[in-house]
Amino acid sequence: MNQVPEKLINFRVYEDGTDLVGTADIELPELEYMTDKIKGAGIAGEVDSPVLGHFGSMTVKINWRTLSKPLITLATPKAHNLDFRGAIQIYDAGAGQYKVTPVKVTAKCTPKKTALGKFDVGSSTDSSSELEALYLKVDIDGRTVAEIDKLNYICIIDGVDYLKDIRTALGIE
Repeated sequence: MNQVPEKLINFRVYEDGTDLVGTADIELPELEYMTDKIKGAGIAGEVDSPVLGHFGSMTVKINWRTLSKPLITLATPKAHNLDFRGAIQIYDAGAGQYKVTPVKVTAKCTPKKTALGKFDVGSSTDSSSELEALYLKVDIDGRTVAEIDKLNYICIIDGVDYLKDIRTALGIE
């Protein structure tokens, strides 16, 4: 039972099944709830209360080694279906062995910013794509642990859909 997650062994990025070879690294979105300040009688101070199932901007940043065609393709003003697939190394202390656990992040994104980078002899161009994630799903070892779909009122975190009652209240379900 003593599983120690150690590191990401490696990863690949796909757009609609096409391997985007040339990526240097990925900055996945932060899940930051929209909040509202609550204060008044019965509260000793202020509380930033989360709005159930509602998140601020979720930005994905893909850093590229060089200026390349996929960088420009991701600047196309449309939704891009991206899969980030990785292999996590876990040490099983009880068995004294390493094991590999798959992790997959799926995102439907629209472009926000494309940095072409810089030209410097013998160096990477440090180009990047910044995209807004409208949909995000995280699977670890084949199990969905998070799914956020801003346009379809879905917010599943660790198996609980926090927008289910809201969809019902709004007459969506």
